[in-house]
Amino acid sequence: MVAFFLPRASDDEQAERLYEALAEFAGCEPAPPGRRVQAIAFLQDGARWVAEVGAELRGQRTTQQLRRGEVVERTETLASSTRVLAVYPGPPFVVVTDAQPITGTPSEWANPFSADPDRVTWFDPS
Repeated sequence: MVAFFLPRASDDEQAERLYEALAEFAGCEPAPPGRRVQAIAFLQDGARWVAEVGAELRGQRTTQQLRRGEVVERTETLASSTRVLAVYPGPPFVVVTDAQPITGTPSEWANPFSADPDRVTWFDPS
């Protein structure tokens, strides 16, 4: 397990302040130390996405086509330049990124956005 951190925080105290400020921005409550989310995996528009704190959003979409009487699977890797700053437990879970309005960076994702994960990875509670 990974210890709790937030990108752009230089120490633990700053990470706590930033975590609370991002929760306020997202309109949700900050989670206590034992319930902080490192990453979630969820389905969105037919693709499986992963939102991991400190990493860019990434996903995969698998499609099937009938070719010459056989089913052929094709997996497409999806990427976004949007970096995850924090994930708050739900339901629904809330993901805050470094995109607009936090920075001037445009994104195809709303900021914050909600997701219903089928997999959750927690930060180390200690």
